[in-house]
Amino acid sequence: MPIAISRLPALCAALAAGALLLSGCAQRPLNLPSGADAYAIFPPGTAQPPLQDYLIGPSDTISVTVFNEPDFSSPTLRVDVGGNINIALVGRVHAAGKSTDQLGREVGDALRSGGYLVNPRVTVNLVEAVSQRVTVDGEVVQPGIYPLTGPTTLLDAIAMSRGTTRTARVTEVAVFRVINGEQRAAKFDLAAIRRGEAPNPVLQGNDVVVVGFNRLSGFWRDFLQSAPVFALFLRPFG
Repeated sequence: MPIAISRLPALCAALAAGALLLSGCAQRPLNLPSGADAYAIFPPGTAQPPLQDYLIGPSDTISVTVFNEPDFSSPTLRVDVGGNINIALVGRVHAAGKSTDQLGREVGDALRSGGYLVNPRVTVNLVEAVSQRVTVDGEVVQPGIYPLTGPTTLLDAIAMSRGTTRTARVTEVAVFRVINGEQRAAKFDLAAIRRGEAPNPVLQGNDVVVVGFNRLSGFWRDFLQSAPVFALFLRPFG
């Protein structure tokens, strides 16, 4: 559709304002803690991160094995939306928020106190983890929310989102995390991590990764412009 001549000045002004806003986002650096300060709160990954640190959540699938007692064992148990599972004879057991070791001890105690077994040996394993998710936004090919199916590093999350775009500012990648009810953030150099010159931090459920600035969604662009980003690492924000 052709644009009326009388509307051109207003249209140009709107385009200029939008370009200025995006330019400011692209040029403004992420003034967040980095280097050793960043890794103090977002520890680097290891070759074999401990799965026992994973906390079971709703919709996860676990297995419960009672040694030499197949009637009490279940190869697949789906945690319901309330965070519960059902064990033969024991009944409902709350599993959400517990590690596999913790849940195994509780099931064993329930079997023992109920008089079903004298000294049960219970092992709980994580079959499928879907309750823990990470959000990846910003300059990645496919922004979205991705399940953490096990120990996941920053590079893993970037790979799940199909990598960074050609215009991504990979030296400025922010990770946001809620710790003890407070929102925290730190900046990482993705390029240095890829070269092996910096550690690869391990992510947790509900972490948010924001890559670069050039084409951030409106929410993150507005947030980073209005928030005192230099203090995000030090104190909570709303």
